[in-house]
Amino acid sequence: MHASPNRAVFEPFASGLLDVSGGNAIHWEITGHPDGKPALFLHGGPGAPSRANGYRRLFDLTRYKVVSIDQRGCGRSRPLAIEALDRLHENTTEALIADIEAVRRHLGLARWLVSGVSWGTTLALAYAQACPDAVTALVLGAVTTTSREEVDWITEGVGAIFPEVWDRFAAEAGRRDGERVVDAYARRLASGNPDDRTQAARAWCAWEDTHVSLSPDFAPLSFPDPEAARVFATLVTHYWANDGFLRGSDAILARMNRIRDIPGALVHGRRDISSPARTAWLLSRSWPASSLHIVETEGHGGPDLTACMQRAIAAFASLS
Repeated sequence: MHASPNRAVFEPFASGLLDVSGGNAIHWEITGHPDGKPALFLHGGPGAPSRANGYRRLFDLTRYKVVSIDQRGCGRSRPLAIEALDRLHENTTEALIADIEAVRRHLGLARWLVSGVSWGTTLALAYAQACPDAVTALVLGAVTTTSREEVDWITEGVGAIFPEVWDRFAAEAGRRDGERVVDAYARRLASGNPDDRTQAARAWCAWEDTHVSLSPDFAPLSFPDPEAARVFATLVTHYWANDGFLRGSDAILARMNRIRDIPGALVHGRRDISSPARTAWLLSRSWPASSLHIVETEGHGGPDLTACMQRAIAAFASLS
């Protein structure tokens, strides 16, 4: 275990808003040692912005210089997705990768370790596959690839475990004939009716709280206000309805040859009902330079999973 940093190290020493494409500005901040090994943390969701102290605890801040961004359309980045619904179609994984690269160049960083959780692992893998020369290592927790199979499971298949809640969730979707549940919510959340968007966001977040509720450390989603819940639900459904904008149902898995030699660690909870461990296992089989760590006692996150990620990140601290 690494020593706890003092408060001065734990607080960001630099931050800003970087103008990128489409009139967007990406919020970034840097924590840790100014001369430390560069690292990037990518939050989940999509649309659940970086939680200040949560992600920082993954790193030894006396050795790492940690960059975190709020992804396009959420958190402290501007405009929020719900403020620019007419440009929501421009919010894609390709755009997020371009935003990440813009931040890296702006900060003058040649290469960095990339870490993420949940949706952040999908984005980290897509980014590394697009920009392998910029990545020294990958440490991924609660692993996903946002494939059509994964999206259908988390929005429909897992209803076999929570049938009474899923039935209500599906009924509140307002589906049209032949429409998937996720497509119905994406349509409603991108519509122009504020009351309908609020109602859809509330129903969506209730379902999100349900499918992660079997984790031993379960805590309901926490948003500071209804606006943040609408941003989260809007971006999640936008990305999930479009298979993560990854150009193929199993796009991440099909492109693993692009990062086969980048060192990596995959950390996943055995009890992760939302995102079964099969995805992490399939990735590990296609990634010779990776190691797979299954946390037997936890689900989609938890203290043991965090500790395993901490150890992996510490082990990569000496890589150039």
